[in-house]
Amino acid sequence: MSYESNPILDKLPEHLKQFIKPQDYEDYTAIDQAVWRYVMRKNVDYLSKVAHKSYLDGLQKTGISIDHIPNMYGMNRILQEIGWAAVAVDGFIPPAAFMEFQAYNVLVIAADIRQLEHIEYTPAPDIIHEGAGHAPIIANPEYAEYLRRFGEIGCKAISSAKDFELYEAVRHLSIIKEASGTPQNEIEKAQKLIEELQDNMGEPSEMALIRNLHWWTVEYGLIGTVENPKIYGAGLLSSIGESAWCMTDEVKKVPYSIAAANTSFDITKPQPQLFVTPNFAFLSQVLEEFANSMAVRTGGLSGIQKLINSKELGTIELNTGLQISGNFDRVIAHENKPVFFQTMGPTALSFRNKELVGHSTLQHHDGFGSPMGSLKGINLAIEDMSPRDLKAYNIFEGQTITLEFEGEIKISGEIITGTRNLKGEIILITFRNCSVYHRKKILFKSDERLYSMAVGQHIVSAFNGPADLKSFDLIHHEISSTTIKTKVSPERQILEKYYRQIREFREGVNTTISRHKVFEQIAREFPNDWLLPIELYELAKTNGDNDFAKEIFEHLETVKQRNPKFGHLIDDGLNLTDKSLVA
Repeated sequence: MSYESNPILDKLPEHLKQFIKPQDYEDYTAIDQAVWRYVMRKNVDYLSKVAHKSYLDGLQKTGISIDHIPNMYGMNRILQEIGWAAVAVDGFIPPAAFMEFQAYNVLVIAADIRQLEHIEYTPAPDIIHEGAGHAPIIANPEYAEYLRRFGEIGCKAISSAKDFELYEAVRHLSIIKEASGTPQNEIEKAQKLIEELQDNMGEPSEMALIRNLHWWTVEYGLIGTVENPKIYGAGLLSSIGESAWCMTDEVKKVPYSIAAANTSFDITKPQPQLFVTPNFAFLSQVLEEFANSMAVRTGGLSGIQKLINSKELGTIELNTGLQISGNFDRVIAHENKPVFFQTMGPTALSFRNKELVGHSTLQHHDGFGSPMGSLKGINLAIEDMSPRDLKAYNIFEGQTITLEFEGEIKISGEIITGTRNLKGEIILITFRNCSVYHRKKILFKSDERLYSMAVGQHIVSAFNGPADLKSFDLIHHEISSTTIKTKVSPERQILEKYYRQIREFREGVNTTISRHKVFEQIAREFPNDWLLPIELYELAKTNGDNDFAKEIFEHLETVKQRNPKFGHLIDDGLNLTDKSLVA
């Protein structure tokens, strides 16, 4: 096991555990720690005014420190008290898996941290975004339940084949954009691919729509009133640039509603508009409204058609409770109702999310097809027939019979037995020497091999994934690319050494270090580095060494002149120190 488990993580199914990676806390450099500290100091100072009150409360409740990158194991000990846990993953994981983790009250945290060069914003998920953005807000019980419920519903959303292609493209862009030294033309090529995919997605899938809801709430949500909103979305809480910009009039504020599901977003750019929910409870209200439009609740012909289009493993549930899980390949409809369906490849049959004995993928390794619906000329559904009714229609053991369904579907064969649900309704009828026809075309023909016919008038639900997780081998995820670990140059190693020395001085590990000497070396060897001089400025001011602080200040003014893009970051860092001393 590559991570330390606990009672919450123990409940995770095996197919989710394949995404978990060790945090490797010792891999974080002193520069990484300084990046975390700068962002957190700035965020806490600014967000205390504009974030929802749950943010600051949550920092304390979830054990998020301003001075140190959170250790996942330490976080878990504290998160467990509010019924949650956290695991480390490698960047973006598939949306369905991400949401399923949430359904189990598990927060997925990308263990990597953004580079100093991308300190304000990174398109790649990182521990600042996940740890400092998502974790604090889940300490609010209403929001935590929304997040769990969102995961529960979201992981049932049906994707399109293009959704995964877009996910892979976004993941690739986030990786190369965060990696140092990536040629600009390669980044532009990846961005262009995303734009092309987004422009040619066709009818948005359920996953695409619910991903929009996730983006405009969990990631980029505002709460309160349009005139006086507060921040709760993790993308805003973790971005020192966007958290300030989103509060300006340049960003349009819109009352949150179901319309957010049809509002697309561009992950590579700041958002031009944001949605404002009046309270966390309203988020759940809109989520339930959206869920009412999903195939998991509506079923029907459109539901199975969505599964066919997705080309992914999915499940339909009939009104008898019988569940068929597999890759749906075909449906025959009559008067806009399915009268026959077919899967291809391994298929399993279940009832109430538990596989039926004798109906695993071993028995249905090459697909499963069945008539369904109403019998022609008979008003009584098979599942509603009493034993007397069944005998009257010759539907009982040992009879060779032909059943004709509406839509010109016929099934002929010798009835062997029937399988009933807990209510006593027949959910399967097993035949021998069976043939299934649509008009004159043979859909299925068996000799001595037994054939089970599904019983049910309607498809009441259709959703992503299997009914019983144990029915299929789901441990097969292969990512197309992994986060790039840049080889550390000799120069970078020297810079990291200087950062480590100052960190050790501040934490009292080694107070014999000459801060003046480190500053002179930084100014000479790394004249464009601005973050370590800010840390030195903070120490000088704290220790009352105003002459040293003035020398650093003048150096930083020179850095600003050479690199104007660092100007506001330097000013903010200096102001934080001055403000803390006044306080």
